[in-house]
Amino acid sequence: MTATPARIHRSRKTKIVATLGPASDTPEAIEAIFKAGVDVFRLNFSHGVAADHARRLGIIRDLEKKYDHPIAVIADLQGPKLRVGKFADGTIDLTIGHKLRLDLDTTPGDQTRVNLPHPEVIAAIDVGAMILLDDGKVRLRVEDKGKDFIITSVVAGRKLSNNKGFNLPGTMLPIPALTPKDRVDLAAALEMGVDWIAQSFVQKPEDVEEARALIGDRAALMAKIEKPSALETLEAIIARADGIMLARGDLGVEIPPEDVPSTQKRVVRLVRKAGKPLIVATQMLESMIENPSPTRAEASDVATAVYDGTDAVMLSAETANGSYPLEAVTIMNNICTRVEQDDYYHDLVDADYPRGGDNAHDAITAAAYQVARDINAVALVCYTQSGTTALRMARQRPWAPVMGLTPEQKTARRLALSYALHPVIVPQVQTFAEAVKTASQAARDQNLATTGQRLVMTAGVPFGRAGTTNILRVIEME
Repeated sequence: MTATPARIHRSRKTKIVATLGPASDTPEAIEAIFKAGVDVFRLNFSHGVAADHARRLGIIRDLEKKYDHPIAVIADLQGPKLRVGKFADGTIDLTIGHKLRLDLDTTPGDQTRVNLPHPEVIAAIDVGAMILLDDGKVRLRVEDKGKDFIITSVVAGRKLSNNKGFNLPGTMLPIPALTPKDRVDLAAALEMGVDWIAQSFVQKPEDVEEARALIGDRAALMAKIEKPSALETLEAIIARADGIMLARGDLGVEIPPEDVPSTQKRVVRLVRKAGKPLIVATQMLESMIENPSPTRAEASDVATAVYDGTDAVMLSAETANGSYPLEAVTIMNNICTRVEQDDYYHDLVDADYPRGGDNAHDAITAAAYQVARDINAVALVCYTQSGTTALRMARQRPWAPVMGLTPEQKTARRLALSYALHPVIVPQVQTFAEAVKTASQAARDQNLATTGQRLVMTAGVPFGRAGTTNILRVIEME
């Protein structure tokens, strides 16, 4: 006799993404943070090798079976990494006004020069432009340039060490978003069977189209917004991607700090309007890499993302190589849960309620949201083949959980990233009566409803055909 799997029931609707790494590398560690609140795991292809990621993915799939709970897995591609070369002594001291030459010479640098292994950068940058190194700690102004060099003047910073990354605010770089390494990693990730591909260094809609052509329908595509140039064509990028990650690390270096909060709100609003999932990422609980509790400012930052209405918040180094991965997940879970209990949170989310489109599917979804509120339903139920119906419901930001019923494992896993969605894999139903029975039983099995409570269900007839949402039904649990 097969044992009944343990159930994982999340009381919150905002999802948590955790990055795996040396600090979360064993089955025991991954299971612990999953039970503490992780809904989605990120495999960072900037570090490690394919075999490491495949092994971790295998652990996640075992967890999925153990708890009968679909789990989304994101493969995050590295993208182009812009870095200066090395110094003969490992580091140099800088003073304001110091002249530093950046050139194509690969010999170790000194106080006067350093290698810049990116001829395309030299060609694209203009005199007067700023170069930000080491996350903006060092700032250089371009004073002159030639075919194979740039002469800069130090505006800020005291030290510069080997291989520091750099950003070029205001400069559109003629660099493809997919490097040769990315293409190799992409093929490996798709072979492993990840659910999402996160594409770094997206600058324009054509970058997304290039990745889409390679991925096809083998995984969902997430565009990372980390370059100011991406903000200029944001709506076109959103339209071409399946989801968005707001990577505030690099973005926050290249745009003024005072613009980051309003940019975050704008991105959340536009992605929600499009009915696609959004992750707010980077530096959320960064001090917890070394400390067992976050700063008050970090706790407020996580809360702000939830108040803004994001689908998910993400932990990076906190869980990948920090000293307190379990504590970081636990605290993030507690913050998200507490915000969602605040009446002000619901006022904010409802104030930005997206109006339905001009088709029957959107109208039925919006009606289900209102009916569920009026009758105090304990959950909404969406039958969905491709996930579109469930995403429409998530866009409403309902206060009740949304059970996304689908016969497609691929769909269930992808939906695990979206707000309020509780995906459940069920057999394909054929009749309306069968759909009601299956929904009722699933709600009971998932501890979402009991006798005497109500569900609001949407579905499409004929069943099994994507894009046919045409029925709304109130179910009385018996």
